Amino acid sequence: MQLVVARIGRAHGIKGEVTVEVRTDEPELRLAPGAVLGTDPASAGPLTIETGRVHSGRLLLRFEGVTDRNAAEALRNTLLIAEVDPEELPEGEDEYYDHQLIDLDVVTEDGMEVGRITEISHLPSQDLFIVERPDGTEVMIPFVEEIVTEIDLEEQKAVIAPPPGLIDDRAEIASSRDTGEDSGDTGEES
Repeated sequence: MQLVVARIGRAHGIKGEVTVEVRTDEPELRLAPGAVLGTDPASAGPLTIETGRVHSGRLLLRFEGVTDRNAAEALRNTLLIAEVDPEELPEGEDEYYDHQLIDLDVVTEDGMEVGRITEISHLPSQDLFIVERPDGTEVMIPFVEEIVTEIDLEEQKAVIAPPPGLIDDRAEIASSRDTGEDSGDTGEES
């Protein structure tokens, strides 16, 4: 199975290094020296990582055969693709690869069908499931322990405990004010 693990950014310096936008939780494994990566567009690769280092919080890579700034700049916006065994699992117990989560059915704890995960959005603060509902609309569900209570890969489902308003527009409104209905209370003491 092929997974996008990074996107090449701009050239850094004059010796062929490039900045890299990392798109994997395991850069030390996927982007290590010696790794051979496919590319999109395919005509740019395959590329073999010669060196890697962190500079000012950014990962810099140098590829075999890329020895100057012009060659590095020609790779800009190229996607780096790793070949990953589909049976391979992340090291952490509650960690998952995107391909394991895509197409899982999403249901609430009481069994109500919500939809199917079509995409995982990786944001700086948290990851989101993009879920396509049966009516074709989409809902975003934060991939946090308080909301996603179970991932069952054997049953191909994700179980959620959504707070009011997350998956429907009918949020529960708790208010001490009278809602306008006659409650029989006139506000006068007896």
